[in-house]
Amino acid sequence: MELKDLEIFQLVAQKGTITEVAKELNYVQSNITARIKKLETELNTPLFNRHNRGMSLTPEGKKLLVYSEQILSLTNEVKKVVQNKDEPSGKLEIGTVETVIQLPSILSTFTKKYKEVDLSLFSGVTEKLQEEVLNHRLDGAFITQTAPHPELTSHEVFQEELVLISNKYTTTLEQLKSEPFLCFSKGCGYRARLEAWYKDENITPKKVMEFGTLETILSSVVAGLGITFIPKSAVSHLEARGLIQCHVLPTKYSEIKTVFIRRSNTYLTTTVERFIETIESSKKEASEVLLF
Repeated sequence: MELKDLEIFQLVAQKGTITEVAKELNYVQSNITARIKKLETELNTPLFNRHNRGMSLTPEGKKLLVYSEQILSLTNEVKKVVQNKDEPSGKLEIGTVETVIQLPSILSTFTKKYKEVDLSLFSGVTEKLQEEVLNHRLDGAFITQTAPHPELTSHEVFQEELVLISNKYTTTLEQLKSEPFLCFSKGCGYRARLEAWYKDENITPKKVMEFGTLETILSSVVAGLGITFIPKSAVSHLEARGLIQCHVLPTKYSEIKTVFIRRSNTYLTTTVERFIETIESSKKEASEVLLF
């Protein structure tokens, strides 16, 4: 069993068609088909169901996918350990929720200092990003703090206040209770906090509307479509311009921490170590600014 066969198997499982994988790898389709058949022969079991819409994993294929992800992740980790140098280099794949206000400063400092690192950034909700880190698809991620996970190590980035925001015309908290709730998909830490408030206050939102980007949510609030629950630092510019109103909820719902998570059971590469050091430096600088 060759590692390349497992890589191709993973891609076919993700994309669902031989054609897309062949195009991405710049291979002829017959080569991809032969690799999959070879793997099925070695394991003496079909890995895919073939149908008009493409290919889907069999139960045996789903089992292999779990192990192949672990095998390829360990292979990449071995390469990082063996090739590890004092100077960070190679790929660094980081996930983040959309409202990390200090992120541009952290990324700018890191990329300017470590020019040999190829840094990629992926956005998502907390629950999904945590899953991506656990499944070795991301080196780390900025998320809202959740209950401790035994396989993850977290580094506090900063603490801030969540506020309920509405357009400039909605004046009381009582009015907000009947407004549509605009939010990210399930798994978002901010959404979970406001849903907890709704539950404790015995409120049923008039409507829940999911959006994919922070910009769309904020624009919709300004336009009067509904309300949302968001870090105050992310909307202070809108409040200063008189476009929104901020409404404070009790501390148990509004106080929240952003943390950087990584897998605790994997080798801490120089690249990830330097990234964490950059986060710590950014925290220190931010706290010093607050003192003046």
